[in-house]
Amino acid sequence: MTYDENPVETAERMIADGHAGEAADMLSHTIEEGHGGLMARLVCERALMQSGRPEQALALAHETAVLHPEVAEVAVGLGEILLEAEKLPTAIGEFQRALRFDPDCAEARFLLGCAWLRAGEPDQALQAFSALDPATPELSQKIAQAEAIRTRPRCDQGYVRHLFDQFSADYDTRMLSNLSYRGPDILRELAGFVIPGRSGLAVLDLGCGTGLSGVAFQDLAVRLDGVDLSPAMIEKARARGIYNDLSIGDVEGPLGEALYDLVTAADTLIYLGDLDPVMRRVAAALKPGGYCLFTVEAKEGEGFELGPKRRWRHSERYLRTLAPLHGFEVAGFMACVLRTEAQAPVNGFAVALRKTA
Repeated sequence: MTYDENPVETAERMIADGHAGEAADMLSHTIEEGHGGLMARLVCERALMQSGRPEQALALAHETAVLHPEVAEVAVGLGEILLEAEKLPTAIGEFQRALRFDPDCAEARFLLGCAWLRAGEPDQALQAFSALDPATPELSQKIAQAEAIRTRPRCDQGYVRHLFDQFSADYDTRMLSNLSYRGPDILRELAGFVIPGRSGLAVLDLGCGTGLSGVAFQDLAVRLDGVDLSPAMIEKARARGIYNDLSIGDVEGPLGEALYDLVTAADTLIYLGDLDPVMRRVAAALKPGGYCLFTVEAKEGEGFELGPKRRWRHSERYLRTLAPLHGFEVAGFMACVLRTEAQAPVNGFAVALRKTA
């Protein structure tokens, strides 16, 4: 096959013909020799991504942004690579930067909406999408996804993952020192009442975060597993060296084939409104006679509601009604203060359920 002598046009044809790797190699060589301009860099970034070399693409995109700091197309290219790498905060920042340089850049606005959507922020996504031509490809589908997130009886997975990836670096200090967080300790105290003297348990830590609950229940466990949506939090938990197995996943998803004596969820269910799906999963993961211990933020009256901090609150009546629907009896129930915010107590419930069926 033959291609034009213009390296950018040649690379474009190579990519179209399914030879992105060759295009990336050719343009990389051209750039190294000092002959590649801006378009060569942008096409090379795309070729690197399509040929499965995201780290090289990201390095080149960062270099291009330094050389061309006020070009909207450059910021879009960097943002798109960051978005594919799940680096949502920096991707969002690049798309916003592109729009400062060119407020009419439809590609930047669409991708900004997509990034907010992936981060579980439907209102921000819809705001970005609202300025686009309704005929924009895939726009109606993205708007429908955003509207669906707004009406779900739970926090979006992307929002939770994005939130805790950001907080992972100083999560323990923030929670224990700044907010006087006591969720794991409260559940450990409750365990002392409902399963006194027990040890050698197979324990599953739902929403394990950095492993604070794992530390609290380590002395009871012969096996300790954890699951969390945030990869960054999982890495913090792994560094403690106390878990037998850690996995990235949603608590409403499959919880593995192992059967557990105890499932704990400290300040995990506050990101879910309707607890029916997770209780179904927990019941399937527990041995007969096994226990589920969890904390929630408290609501008066009935049902559940989304609070102003985008966390769900649950009523005592709702929790007591839900338990027998999944083969549980209430073995312990107590009001507690989970943490403080703005020097005010956050009231909650600590609940122990025993699987009877």
